[in-house]
Amino acid sequence: MLISFEGIDGCGKSTHIEKVKSYLTEKGYDVHVFREPGGTPVSEKIRDILLNSKDDIHPLAESLLFSAARAQLVATSIRPLLEKGAIVILDRFYDSTTAYQGYGRQVIPVPDIERLNALATQNLEPDLTIYLKIDPEMAYRRRLEVREEDRMERAGPAFFQRVSAGFDALAAREQRIVALDSSRSPEETFQAIIDHLEKKLPR
Repeated sequence: MLISFEGIDGCGKSTHIEKVKSYLTEKGYDVHVFREPGGTPVSEKIRDILLNSKDDIHPLAESLLFSAARAQLVATSIRPLLEKGAIVILDRFYDSTTAYQGYGRQVIPVPDIERLNALATQNLEPDLTIYLKIDPEMAYRRRLEVREEDRMERAGPAFFQRVSAGFDALAAREQRIVALDSSRSPEETFQAIIDHLEKKLPR
């Protein structure tokens, strides 16, 4: 089973992914978590370029780098684990590329981004996508409380408004995406995640 978590930076993905991993592990499932971009030695090197580079990166190059990191992760880690019956949880997947590079950057048409996503993932789709929806201003305040912003996070409020609208559009279109209000307490949000997850778990 493949589960992805999506949302703008500061929505609480990492916190809830760890909780979900613990919950599933306690139930006896073989659970593996990967972050995007990253998750393999090659993909982690690409991550460092994307998030920490001081150089300007053209939106097309940015999209291709994200896709390269994803292609490596899918081919060498995700597919082999799924074939063994494991549960794989992703901290971002191709919906982020559609929202950030398609709707956010507004340089590459969304249909082109989606074709690139399909190529990079070999048409692999999540069984369930949890979209943690939050107001961009609230997410910004949360980010500032815990860390210095990376290159993507410094793109500005207008950018994140477009990204948020992109995620909303995807959630309205894709049945696999469950949009949950992440401005609630962590306990309420986690319970909502589990309620949806239990409906999808292999028995």
